[in-house]
Amino acid sequence: MHELSVCQALLQQVSEIARRESADRVARIHLRVGPLSGVVPELLEQAFTIARTGTIAEQAELVTEPQPIRVRCSQCGEESDASISRLVCGVCGDYRTRLISGDELLLASVELTRTEPVAAN
Repeated sequence: MHELSVCQALLQQVSEIARRESADRVARIHLRVGPLSGVVPELLEQAFTIARTGTIAEQAELVTEPQPIRVRCSQCGEESDASISRLVCGVCGDYRTRLISGDELLLASVELTRTEPVAAN
């Protein structure tokens, strides 16, 4: 399962962030996932429950936000939505487009928790 190795790499990155920020645990991980990223969000969430075991993110929630497929037309210059099987300009219909979003797998944010030291009286 390709998603398991993606989760392992993600958790390594998140662990480094948590260590750098002196966090005790990771509460939430927010990802932006495009349909052309090669990752299936449902499989990623299943793999995450396995991969997070024994890590600082063991109790973390994984939130995936789907991203739209957007293209820029090289003929009319407009940006428009597209679909996986139809990467044409939504304005003029031309096929000469450039993908501007939809292939990303982006770590958008990480919510950390820290135990604050108790002040001495």
